[in-house]
Amino acid sequence: MLRTSDKQKKPISAAVKSVNKVDKVSRKEHEIAEQLFHLKYEELGEREKKVARHLATRTHIARNTSQEFADQLTFGQRIADRVAAFGGSWTFILLFGAVLLLWIALNWFLLLRLGSTFDPYPYILLNLFLSMLAAIQAPVILMSQNRQAHRDRLDAEHDYEVNLKAELEIMALHEKVDGLREKQWSELIAMQQEQLSLLSQLIEDLKKKS
Repeated sequence: MLRTSDKQKKPISAAVKSVNKVDKVSRKEHEIAEQLFHLKYEELGEREKKVARHLATRTHIARNTSQEFADQLTFGQRIADRVAAFGGSWTFILLFGAVLLLWIALNWFLLLRLGSTFDPYPYILLNLFLSMLAAIQAPVILMSQNRQAHRDRLDAEHDYEVNLKAELEIMALHEKVDGLREKQWSELIAMQQEQLSLLSQLIEDLKKKS
């Protein structure tokens, strides 16, 4: 029976410790909000609350946003990014220019040798292919640009959180240093007053002896 009761007490004590820890962190978050933000905890935004929570628990807030963003990409999004990257490179420009020159040269060669060609000037079939390529490539590039803008927003929000936490940490350190300085000054003043009182006591004793 005693062993059974001990086993029951262990989960209860662990739960009590966990609740006490959560309450302590919550009180610390409210203190940080009032001391550093000069606002109530309920008035803070989500990111400010997150920073206050990390300050209360003494945990780092920096993370690899590039890796997180890359892990969330789907297969289609990765293909779109690669297509957009290739479409905005010198390799694509040179290959595209070579294809155009080859198309024109082939049509001129056929025209001179056979007297007819599959795409005579002004190259309507080539213009059709170029229009189809542009119609397909433009949405892919726009999707990639939208994802890049979303990534930039994530990076900006993460930078704000890190900078805010660093600023608050510096403010807290300044307050601690100021508190230590005031404590040292008060101790020095108390020591000086005690020394002055001892000196005055000595002077009075010497006057009495003389």
